Amino acid sequence: MPLQQSIELALDATIGEGGLTQAALDEALALVGEAMKRLAEDDSSGRLPLLHMPRTTDDLASIREAAAFLRDDATDVVFLGTGGSSLGGQTLAQLRDYAVPGAGRFTESPRVHFLDNLDPITFDRVLHKLPLSSTKFVAISKSGGTGETLMQTIAVLTALDKAGLSAHPKDVFLGLSEPRKEGIRNALRDLLEPEGVRFLEHHTGIGGRYSVLTNVGLLPAAVLGLDIAAIRQGAADAYEPFRNGAAAKAAPAALGAALNVAMARDGKGITVAMGYADRLERFTRWWVQLWAESIGKDGHGTQPVAAIGPVDQHSQLQLYLAGPNDKLFTVMTTGVAGKGPLMDEKLAKRAGEPGFGGKHIGDLVAAQGRATADTLAKNGRPTRQIHIETLDERAVGELLMHFMLETILAGYALGVDPFDQPAVEEGKILAKQYLAQG
Repeated sequence: MPLQQSIELALDATIGEGGLTQAALDEALALVGEAMKRLAEDDSSGRLPLLHMPRTTDDLASIREAAAFLRDDATDVVFLGTGGSSLGGQTLAQLRDYAVPGAGRFTESPRVHFLDNLDPITFDRVLHKLPLSSTKFVAISKSGGTGETLMQTIAVLTALDKAGLSAHPKDVFLGLSEPRKEGIRNALRDLLEPEGVRFLEHHTGIGGRYSVLTNVGLLPAAVLGLDIAAIRQGAADAYEPFRNGAAAKAAPAALGAALNVAMARDGKGITVAMGYADRLERFTRWWVQLWAESIGKDGHGTQPVAAIGPVDQHSQLQLYLAGPNDKLFTVMTTGVAGKGPLMDEKLAKRAGEPGFGGKHIGDLVAAQGRATADTLAKNGRPTRQIHIETLDERAVGELLMHFMLETILAGYALGVDPFDQPAVEEGKILAKQYLAQG
């Protein structure tokens, strides 16, 4: 079943004051409609290769081959990279319990690790705990010049050398970066190619935060045994309305973009995504980077906030219901009703909750997701609902593409370039200057 989206609880006709007027939504839909024309030109001209990824299949064999190399005789596979080079892979890996509280420790071999944040204590401890003789590594950087990834890679090469392992780096390492460009240095290739390390080519026309459908995101998924073709098929599902020439209001990603644009123009400066599933936690973090880095420019943009239900009902909902009415909410639910452990009726009565008797844990989670959306709406908080019945590869692929399209169209409609990140680059340059100064 495809992704289901409803914006009814975001409109003033439903929730009253605080909701979006139909006139404001229509204005935003007109802007997004123009953005869709630009997107169509991007597709036909090949200017935006991301739009072709859902229909691409000729690279899947090389991804599966690389995954087989990483899995062979490995107890652990470590992905080195940060931001867009890591969060997409983590999002997909959650389908195999990666970073799921409690469940992640039971992940089947090989265990997969993403070292995306350059914390010296964490990195040192992980290097000492990993069984280096049976661990393989992937270093990912589109430009090859990402400082965090270079330091991680140098540290691993040094640790392998100090361990005195017989395996050569080429037997345990894989690189993923753009091909060399004439006159431009690629530090990651300079570091690893002399060791004979093989590289997969990072798509030159797709930036890191949009790279989840490329080998950057699909390689970790393949290592974990996920169906990478189904991920691409789900992305194709999200793009299908655009290929069919649907109007903005009939294309879910375009409608979502219009909702965000209208809310931004109406002064709602914060947008909250709350997923009611542990396996959507990294998705919300992936989305935060995508939205913040793509839309936050030239004085435009809204602040993305990630939340997970039901737990964040206890940490954030008080503010959302009784604090400033300056937010748009997206509540994402999955088909969990009837799933999970069954509640014993006698124990439920003993606990003073007879209504729990005969119900599954999933019944409560489903009720909580619905109740949160309705409670927000009853308090005049504009809320979009997204439901995914079965959280599998195809569904997550659709969800990822939906939000990438939504982000691109919102950027076009707001008059910003959703593909650059000049402010981030400034900070990277300054950090390297400070490091050189000692």
